[in-house]
Amino acid sequence: MTASMAVDGGGTTASETERQSVYRKVSWRIIPLLMLCYMAAYLDRVNIGFAKLQMSSDLAFSDAVFGLGAGIFFIGYVLFEVPSNLILERVGAKLWIARIMVTWGLISACFVFVQTPMHFYVLRFLLGVAEAGFYPGVILYLTYWYPANRRARIIATFTAAIALSGVIGGPLSGWILQSMSGVMGWAGWKWMFFIEAMPSLILGVVILLWLDDNPDKARWLNAAERRVLLKDLAEDRKGTIAHASVFSLMRDARIWRLSAIYASYVMGLYGLAFWMPTMVRASGVTSSLYVGFLTAIPYACAVVAMIALGTVADRTGRTRGCVAGALFVGAVGLAACVPAAHNAPALMVMLCVVACGILSAPSVFWKMPTAMLSGMSAAAGIALINAIGNIGGFASPYLLGWLNTLTGDTSIGIYLLSAIMAAGAICALTTKLQGGESVDRH
Repeated sequence: MTASMAVDGGGTTASETERQSVYRKVSWRIIPLLMLCYMAAYLDRVNIGFAKLQMSSDLAFSDAVFGLGAGIFFIGYVLFEVPSNLILERVGAKLWIARIMVTWGLISACFVFVQTPMHFYVLRFLLGVAEAGFYPGVILYLTYWYPANRRARIIATFTAAIALSGVIGGPLSGWILQSMSGVMGWAGWKWMFFIEAMPSLILGVVILLWLDDNPDKARWLNAAERRVLLKDLAEDRKGTIAHASVFSLMRDARIWRLSAIYASYVMGLYGLAFWMPTMVRASGVTSSLYVGFLTAIPYACAVVAMIALGTVADRTGRTRGCVAGALFVGAVGLAACVPAAHNAPALMVMLCVVACGILSAPSVFWKMPTAMLSGMSAAAGIALINAIGNIGGFASPYLLGWLNTLTGDTSIGIYLLSAIMAAGAICALTTKLQGGESVDRH
């Protein structure tokens, strides 16, 4: 069998052109919807950064209160991550992803009732519980459809929803804050939470009508297309690891190493997402609408960088180098934001560098554990790495908020996040999988 041919389950061969056609059909069927879902999820998760521009004065919340509230989301998220992914593996992606979206949409809408820090903390925690399992669940779901050698580009395309959410969500949030303030007696931040929760509720219903759990259940595939997919996936699972239990998985040092790399990315990501509107305003931009439009620029740049890096990773197989490079670029860009803090054009350039680096990392990173794990090990392992890594999502905004309140200066926290991402880059370069074999072989 040549490199450009694959034997399907019926004993015939499928040309590379035919296989490309099959995967293109799969991608157009599932990826746009999943991207829309992730855009809605990410918007509901980080719009608190824009709400802060008004809530801080309306409710007298300090930076420390916002930092804790932003971070406490990840406590609920981490606690329920692994159970959520295991349930998804048992009941099917369609039902479970729909449940996640509807519950987080309802909770996000409830932020209009926040009056005290405790209200804020409880709802942020519940939002984390509701959303737990969505991102690792989708990463697991993609392994049901794509072999490892196609996965980085697909994950990059899906993860580009983060950047697209920033492109759309920034201007939208800024416009709502400025234009809807006072309508029907509601503050702009209340309208923002209410309006931006609606897509999650709608998409939850769409998921039930459109998504299929796996190729076996996809009636829109013909028999030949289904055989090509199943054959590729069967070949791909050879050599993967199936741990006996979640506890044996947790004893695998490689899982913890991957979790540390992912945590460095998450800390940088949410340091950027939660505090970028504040940084842009501090540079001299006073209009909430202009802040929204300016924060869209780094995300727009990141869309291109994410897809480009995913393509390079699949074509070259240099997974570790791509992950490390992305984290290092993000670290350098974040550190450079400090001297540029009071110069809006210079700050925007550095934020574009940060976004391109940080947001590109996960699209390549997830090729590492998904090439190593299969079955329930993949369900639990992906969720465990995401859960442990997202502890950084709690630490990052809380740490920045606390340091800002303590010192009145954002530079110390920013430099600290930069150093953490640089350490993650070094860890990625030195990570070995499959009994010491580099993941770059996959």
